[in-house]
Amino acid sequence: MSDPVPITIYRRHPCELCEDALETIESVAEAADVEVAIEQIDVDSESDLRERYGETVPVVYVDGTKQFELFVDEQVLLGALQDARKSA
Repeated sequence: MSDPVPITIYRRHPCELCEDALETIESVAEAADVEVAIEQIDVDSESDLRERYGETVPVVYVDGTKQFELFVDEQVLLGALQDARKSA
């Protein structure tokens, strides 16, 4: 079995778009039978993160590559997960 695909979500709390992104990621990964390891980072926890991301959250990285800002596209995510799984 291959290693989980690492996903990093830069977000804040509360954040409805961030929750939507998380749900989409979990749903697409489950449907594609791809194991993911999700790390959630609160941009308000550090001033440099707050400056870098501002109000543009969520920002989602898949396997170290920035893929999404604000919204997660299911088809693009599926492709990114499949690509990451192939390269693992």
